[in-house]
Amino acid sequence: MKRVYKLGSALGGYAASAVLLAGLGISAASAQTQGQTVKIAWIDPLSGLMAPVGSNQLRSFQFFGEKFSGAGNPAGVKFEVIGLDNKLSPQESVNQLKAAIDQGVRYITQGNGTSVAVALIDAIAKHNERNPGQEVVFLNHSAIDPDLTGVKCNYWHFRFDADTSMKMGAMTSFIKDQKDVKKVYLMNQNYAHGHQVAKYAKDLLAEKRPDVQIVGEDLTPLAQVRDFSPYIAKINASGADTVITGNWGSDLSLLVKAAIEGGYNGKFYTYYAGVTGTPTALGSGGAGKVYQVSYNTYYMGGDYEKWQQEYKEKFKDDYYTGSVYHIFRALGEAMAKAKSTDPVKVAKALEGLKFKSYNGDVEMRATDHQLQQPLFITVWQKADKKYKHTAEATDMTFAPVREFTVAQTSTPTVCQMQRP
Repeated sequence: MKRVYKLGSALGGYAASAVLLAGLGISAASAQTQGQTVKIAWIDPLSGLMAPVGSNQLRSFQFFGEKFSGAGNPAGVKFEVIGLDNKLSPQESVNQLKAAIDQGVRYITQGNGTSVAVALIDAIAKHNERNPGQEVVFLNHSAIDPDLTGVKCNYWHFRFDADTSMKMGAMTSFIKDQKDVKKVYLMNQNYAHGHQVAKYAKDLLAEKRPDVQIVGEDLTPLAQVRDFSPYIAKINASGADTVITGNWGSDLSLLVKAAIEGGYNGKFYTYYAGVTGTPTALGSGGAGKVYQVSYNTYYMGGDYEKWQQEYKEKFKDDYYTGSVYHIFRALGEAMAKAKSTDPVKVAKALEGLKFKSYNGDVEMRATDHQLQQPLFITVWQKADKKYKHTAEATDMTFAPVREFTVAQTSTPTVCQMQRP
């Protein structure tokens, strides 16, 4: 019999032997996991220029960890999130990983910085090979280099964000119909993610809009630049009507602040304009000029939108890392399916897992562990009766203007998964 999991309620449709358990709000699948505590170590920055992003995401994990604990997931487990500051350093991340494992943690999450993700994937793979019975699973919430589920794919790694190529595919499909886009400047951070954004922008624009000119390109050190005015001067001088950027955190908020102050009147196509600090930097000056590609919007409806508002009221901050919801939802489903919290069994259950999420039907593709999901283009504008969720302390919002289905966002993979 097909089991239908419904968030926040007991599971029905089981054999007579499960009636008593169901009456107590416990599914047959969760009878063996009910009441267990599952620890998740969050390893990301809580210091330095990217600390505001990290602090927001840690609160997001703890907030949703509570929402999805107990009756909030079909396995009936309780989630406990432990925050560990990695200072945006790969080496410090590996040190924090070791500390977490020593505390008995078997689930790790991280997402800020591909170099960090690579270091963690490698360390976890080595640990799992050397320590059978103590395996660890890596739940990637935001590190989106395609290689992580491509040539560098690893069985113990699962990505819940859409990768760079998926997002750029949606962005350039939208740009294809924007006739005012004629001259593009590529502004990105000087690490794997920034390089990938620039690469896919060039390749996909050449394919979909060969008339568009790339009139300039810059790569800046991650989380080190405090004044972007010299770069805005170069963008203005280039004649660019559009900037494509994968920048995030302070590297984007300071960039758009410099753009407004420097009189740049072109448009920005971004990955992370909704992340801490950037909406405030945009203010009303960016109205109609800033677009974002993402797997979520402020207007997803249901529990997701309700909890998003609750988060805002509770923390006086915006919830934007939608993969947090997906991680807890997928873990609950997989643990119920596996009838266990053992990472080995849960990893197997995660492969090919499908469920209906806030953004539609999603699937953790078994071949490469890349979540397949819809994507959305939103534009920065003044909030109104239809789009009323304001960002940070502004009266502005990101309003949806285009949706791309799973069939449209899915990309092929070169992953050759080595399974244990």
